[in-house]
Amino acid sequence: MAGSIIRMAAIEKMVDDIRYKGQILARTNKVESAISGSGVVGFGAGIAIAFILILVPILILFVTGGI
Repeated sequence: MAGSIIRMAAIEKMVDDIRYKGQILARTNKVESAISGSGVVGFGAGIAIAFILILVPILILFVTGGI
């Protein structure tokens, strides 16, 4: 009888460990999906800002006759 109680405690500990690891995996997947979802928007905004920073000075130079 005492042996079965010890085994049950060990099994419950393993089940708790598995639940904990499952929760960590679920949180990690949520974070990764949020990052990849916002990555496209961030990339597009970065490209737009880069074009503005490159093209505006060039246009100003051409309009003012600096080149």
